[in-house]
Amino acid sequence: MMGYRIFLAGASGAIGRRLTPLLRSAGHYVCGSTRSEANVNTLRSLGADPIVVDVFDASALSRVVASARPDVVIHQLTDLPKDLNPREMGAAIVRTARIRSEGTRNLVRAAIAGGARRMVAQSIAWAYAPGLQPHAETDALDAGADGESGINLQGVIALEDLILKSPPLEGVVLRYGQLYGPGTASDRPSNSAPVHVDAAAYAVLLAIDRGDSGIYNIAQSNKYASTEKARVQLGWTPDFRLPA
Repeated sequence: MMGYRIFLAGASGAIGRRLTPLLRSAGHYVCGSTRSEANVNTLRSLGADPIVVDVFDASALSRVVASARPDVVIHQLTDLPKDLNPREMGAAIVRTARIRSEGTRNLVRAAIAGGARRMVAQSIAWAYAPGLQPHAETDALDAGADGESGINLQGVIALEDLILKSPPLEGVVLRYGQLYGPGTASDRPSNSAPVHVDAAAYAVLLAIDRGDSGIYNIAQSNKYASTEKARVQLGWTPDFRLPA
């Protein structure tokens, strides 16, 4: 496999920090973005070319994506507290919903202008409307949810629409279960649809050149969301772990 040029938005997040070494060891060049100057040395140590940019600054974002000349753009941006502190989550959900709508729009435009052919984005696997389980990717999302769930869902729906309906980009949406492992809020899997952060990163590595454009549930075997499509089309396994 030839190496790709990759722009990784959100490279300093929980998945980004596990994904960057994976991409580098597969022979890809990684330009990793972060909002904070404080993360630059960490990104460099992981093997990325670090860039500091705010996803809401559309013109700056377009410039840095264009200069990276990416084949693939990866969207791992959220704005959640590391420990998922309940007191902070209300404001964090609002901020993350804005990233998923306005931020994704800016990133998609920058990706197309920069000549990227594929975009792989993080979504969530626990947003389905009530119905028969396990949920397949074709099942409806819970668009009628209200309160914080409703804000969260509107952001998710906006993100997925932008990723999947922005030709000529091939859009791939990875709906992750609840993350656990290094850099996340939990060392242990949750009870609904968990996924280890390393296995989540591995799904991205596979999705940059495998599978059709579309949506994939990424989680351990569970009763809530079916993961058959990711296993068959991407060759993904939830057992993947980075070496210690």
